[in-house]
Amino acid sequence: MQMPDLPRTEKEFNEQLSLCRDIFIKKMEDYGVAWRILRPSSLTDQIFIKANRIRSIQVKGEHLIDEGIRPELIGIVNYAAMALIQCKLGYADSADISHDQALAEYDEQVKTATNLMLSKNHDYDEAWRQMRTSSITDIILMKLYRTKQIEDHNGATKISEGVEANYQDMINYAVFALIQTNSHQ
Repeated sequence: MQMPDLPRTEKEFNEQLSLCRDIFIKKMEDYGVAWRILRPSSLTDQIFIKANRIRSIQVKGEHLIDEGIRPELIGIVNYAAMALIQCKLGYADSADISHDQALAEYDEQVKTATNLMLSKNHDYDEAWRQMRTSSITDIILMKLYRTKQIEDHNGATKISEGVEANYQDMINYAVFALIQTNSHQ
C-alpha cells in the first residue's frame, strides 16, 4: 500500500491558504472589517451563494459573469473563516476591531482548520485526491444545509458537531478544491 504524501498536501494546502489570506487582506484594505456586523447565519448564506454558483457552473459548463470557480472557492474559505471569528467574538453593531486583530483572528481560525485537516487527512489517507471537484462542491453544500439546520435550531444538536466544525470542514474542502483546480490550469 502506498503511503500518503502528507508533506506535499501540507505544502499545497498552505500555498492555497496564502492566496486566500492575501485576498482577505486586500478586501480588508478596500472594505475594512464591515463584515463584523454580519451574524453567522448571514455568513452561512454568503457561503451558500458561492457554493451554489460553483455547482451551477459545474452543471451548466459555462458562466456569464467573468469570474470562474476559483474566486468562489476563495470566497468560501474567507467567509467561513469570518463566520468562525463571529462565532468566537459574536457579531458587532459596527466595525469594532482593527485590521491587525481581524488578521490575527483569521490566522487563528485558519490554523485550527488546517490542524483538523492534517489529522483527518492522515486518517483518511488522502482520499480527497480521488474525489471529483463536483463531489467536493456537493459536500460543501451539504455542510451548508447542516449548518442552516443547526442555526434554525438556535445551535442545539443532539449528537452532531456544531456549526464551527462545519465551517472548518468548508474551509478544508474548499482548499482541497483549490488544489485540484490549481493542478488543472
